[in-house]
Amino acid sequence: MFKRITDDLDAMLERLPTHIAQPLRERDDLSELLEVVMDLGRLPEARYPDREIVLSNKEVSEEDIEYIVSRIATFGGDNRAGIARTLHRISAIRNREGRIVGLTCRIGRAVYGTIGLISDLVESGKSILLLGRPGVGKTTMLREVARVLADDLKKRVVVVDTSNEIAGDGDIPHPSIGRARRMQVTSPNLQHAVMIEAVENHMPQVIVIDEISTELEAHAARTIAERGVQLIATAHGNTLDNLILNPTLSDLTGGIQTVTLGDEEARRRRTQKSILERKAPPTFDIVVEIQDWYHVVVHSDVAEVVDALLRGRPVPPEVRWMDETAEIRKEQKTPAERPVVRKALPGTTTRIYPFGINRIRLEQAISHLELPAKLASDVKEANLLITSKSHYRRKPQPILDAEAAGISIYVLRNNKSSHMERSLINIFDLETPEEPISLATKEAEEAIAQVLNGKKAVELSPQNSYLRMLQHQLAERHSLSSQSTGREPRRRVRIFHSGDGAQ
Repeated sequence: MFKRITDDLDAMLERLPTHIAQPLRERDDLSELLEVVMDLGRLPEARYPDREIVLSNKEVSEEDIEYIVSRIATFGGDNRAGIARTLHRISAIRNREGRIVGLTCRIGRAVYGTIGLISDLVESGKSILLLGRPGVGKTTMLREVARVLADDLKKRVVVVDTSNEIAGDGDIPHPSIGRARRMQVTSPNLQHAVMIEAVENHMPQVIVIDEISTELEAHAARTIAERGVQLIATAHGNTLDNLILNPTLSDLTGGIQTVTLGDEEARRRRTQKSILERKAPPTFDIVVEIQDWYHVVVHSDVAEVVDALLRGRPVPPEVRWMDETAEIRKEQKTPAERPVVRKALPGTTTRIYPFGINRIRLEQAISHLELPAKLASDVKEANLLITSKSHYRRKPQPILDAEAAGISIYVLRNNKSSHMERSLINIFDLETPEEPISLATKEAEEAIAQVLNGKKAVELSPQNSYLRMLQHQLAERHSLSSQSTGREPRRRVRIFHSGDGAQ
C-alpha cells in the first residue's frame, strides 16, 4: 500500500535559532525526526525513534526560547502552541513564576494511506475506538479516517480538535483532513461540551475525536452514539482488557455491574451468586488495538468480547498486518493460541530467570499460587526463563544463552499480574482458579455475610482500584458501609455496619 508523507518541516526549522536549525538541515535523516527538545541551561537535542542527537555545544539560553516563542502562536491553557496550517506542536515547560524554561518542538506529519488495514471497518458505518501506546500513530490514523470519510465516502464529518492535535494550528484546517469540518476546543476540560455541541448544531454523520480520557467525555461519546452518529475516536490504554478495567472509561465498552442471582439461577448457571455482567450496550461497536504502522488487532464485536471475558471464555481477536508486498493479511487467533516456545517441566523446585518482565509481580504471583519455584539471579542457574514477546523477538544474549543451554523458555503476552498468574498455572499444570474479578467479588460476598451475621467488620485482601470499586458497590447493595485503607499496592476494602464507624 502506497504511503505519502508530508511534514512541512521547513516551517519548523525556520522558527528555530540558527545554531540549532543548521545542524538539522545538514542531516540526511530528517524524515525520522520526532522532536527537538530545548531546556534552559542544557544542550539542545534532536530525538529520533531510537536515539538522541546533541545539536549544538552551546547551552539553550532565554534568548533562544524567546526566539521561538515570538514566532509561533500563543500558548493555550494546556501549554501547547502551533504553527498555522501545519501539524507541528510546541509544548512549554514553565517555572513557578510561569516563565517558560523549556520547549518540546514536535514534528507533525500527515501520512496518506494509513487506514488500509481498517478501511473496511471505517466504511461499515460502525463506531470505532482506536487504542495504542503514545506515538504509535493513533492521531495520524484519525486524520486519514476523517479525510477518507469526507472526501471518498462523501459524508458529513466534524473533527472535534482539542489543542489542534488533529488538524493543526490556525483558523484554516490542515489539508490532511480533506473536506471534514473542524471544531476547535479552547480548553481540554471543555472537550465533552464541544462534542455535544457538534451533534446538536452541525448535523454530522461522523464525529472524529482524539483522546477520550474523562468520565464526562465517555458520557458525551455515549450520547453521540445513541443518536445514530458514527464515532471514530482514540482513548488511553493499549488493549481492550485495559479499557474494561479502567473505572473512568469502562462505560465505553458497556460498563460492568455486579448482579446477585437467586439460589436456583446460580445452580442452573453453575456459578456463584454474585456475578459480573455488562451494564449497557458498548458505545463503540469495534475496538482496534494499534501495535505499529503495519500491525493491528481487531475486536469486531465489543459486546460479544466483553460478555465472553466476564464468563472466562475470551473471544479470539482478528490480527491484521501488511506484508512486504504491501498486501493486507488477516488471521483469526485460535482460543488456545499463546506465545509459548517450549513448555517448562517443573521439578521439585523450579528456578525461574525473569528477563524483561516485572520481577516483583512475578514473585508475588509465585507466592500467591504457593508454587515450588524461586527466582534465579543468573540465567545459568535457571531451568526456566520467562520473558516478554518484544524481548524474545529481539533475541538478546540471555535468551540466546538459554536456548543454547536447552533451558525452557516461556513468553508472556503482557506484564500484568493476572496474566503472569495464568501463565504460571499453565506452566505448572495447575487447576485453573477463578479470575481475579470473581475472586474479589466472592471474597466481598463472604465478608458481607459475616458482617450481616453479627461480625463488627471484615477487612478484605489487597486489590487494585477497579476491584475495590466492585467490592464497594457490593457492600452498598447490601446496605453496608465500606472504606479503602492502606497504601498501594496493599490498599484494601474494609466492610462494616454504618453505626460501627470506620475504625
